Amino acid sequence: MEGKHPRNTEGVKLHAIRKSQEASRKVDESIQRLIKSKAKINFNSVSTDSGVSKAFLYNNRPIRNRIEMLRKQQEGLPSPQDIKRNMTDASKDSLIAAKSKRIKELEDENKR
Repeated sequence: MEGKHPRNTEGVKLHAIRKSQEASRKVDESIQRLIKSKAKINFNSVSTDSGVSKAFLYNNRPIRNRIEMLRKQQEGLPSPQDIKRNMTDASKDSLIAAKSKRIKELEDENKR
């Protein structure tokens, strides 16, 4: 049964536009937070943080380009895990040096 009257779809279209704008706003805020916290920026982290689907991120060309650009910029930067690992290695080295010094002192004391 087909109706002959015109359909009013303007409300649905307007809602879709608003929903897309809201998702774009969430993504923008999420990217700003990730930059401030120096977290890795990729599609998964932005999707998780902003609460929007990865499909939205991939299908929205300006957002996709922005994420890809930021991800590429971060390639050369050390991650927080790398920094922590380096700090841990440095603390291990200082601990080993301190223990070696203490062993040497005790050996000298035992010789007397």
